[in-house]
Amino acid sequence: MLSVTTKLVAAQPEMTVDDVATLSYDLRQKSRIRVTLESGSEAAFYLKRGTILRGGDFLQAESGEVIAVVAADQAVMRVTAKTPQALAQAAYHLGNRHVPLEIGSGWLKLEQDSVLQDMLIGLGVQVELMQAPFEPESGAYSGGVHHHHDDGHHHSHGHHSHS
Repeated sequence: MLSVTTKLVAAQPEMTVDDVATLSYDLRQKSRIRVTLESGSEAAFYLKRGTILRGGDFLQAESGEVIAVVAADQAVMRVTAKTPQALAQAAYHLGNRHVPLEIGSGWLKLEQDSVLQDMLIGLGVQVELMQAPFEPESGAYSGGVHHHHDDGHHHSHGHHSHS
């Protein structure tokens, strides 16, 4: 089994790709994971904690092999709207819920979730379910590390109920 410990800073001109790891966004967030590469070989990733892999990244095994990372197709929702204001409103409501978002020209993409789908439809935007790669934005103030709610990370947004 290959032991993969290094994320290469950039592709080198003389670099030869030895294998490919096609991974969903969920798997690309894990620094310790066992995967099956395109060749059928097994690899264990031991990457620096907090490393988030992107499609197009390259990894190097301790034995020298170079592995290209590909963002796998996965279940996503592509959100579009009739007006830029409606799309911005959808992005605001998703951001308020800390939902990882991929932002394109005139569209948003997020992982499929029926509750969020209902909320978006209620906001009057169009939601298309599809299988596609998912490359969400990096966190603005988290150093690119996305904090999930199950890691003990809690904070207050100052939401107050007024009765």
